[in-house]
Amino acid sequence: MNKIELKRKNAFNLFRESSKMGNYDEFPMLRSEIDPQLHVSKNTLSQPFFLICEKDCVITALSGNAQVHFKSMPVLYHDLTPGDFVYVPGGVEHRIVCDQESIHVRYKARVAGLEAVVWHCESCDSELDRHTWSNEAKTPQEGYSFGSNRFNEEVERRTCNACGVVHPTLDLSAFRWADIAVSLKE
Repeated sequence: MNKIELKRKNAFNLFRESSKMGNYDEFPMLRSEIDPQLHVSKNTLSQPFFLICEKDCVITALSGNAQVHFKSMPVLYHDLTPGDFVYVPGGVEHRIVCDQESIHVRYKARVAGLEAVVWHCESCDSELDRHTWSNEAKTPQEGYSFGSNRFNEEVERRTCNACGVVHPTLDLSAFRWADIAVSLKE
């Protein structure tokens, strides 16, 4: 693992700080007692799963173009361009799909409750796999890393029970979740 040198603080320039960020790092920028918390990522590719947050969150774009895709909602997606704010109700599956390199900020409750990562079949849209955790016990980055690695390691999790399609493993080389989690625990 690589040591990530990122610090929480209350005064910062998000554009300068984002140069230290990576894909879906979701690094919390403010001191841990601040509510709501700002989580920053600099994304060059689409999120490899749908995310469910128990509590409401808001996603905003500082740069680049993307969309926020939703499952089981009347609205299927919202564009996410600089200055846009997208409200995501608690319990709603959503995924950021990048058109170009983008800096995103996710506003989440300091005590965020449960989160889950979910994968769907690309052929029939049935749910393939889900990993749920409590943010009291694990950081989001630990949840992303564990769920994604488990999805890759177990072919049963990548096999659709509805249509039988076996999905390929995820390329996780662009994600630093394990390193971010270690940095946050220190």
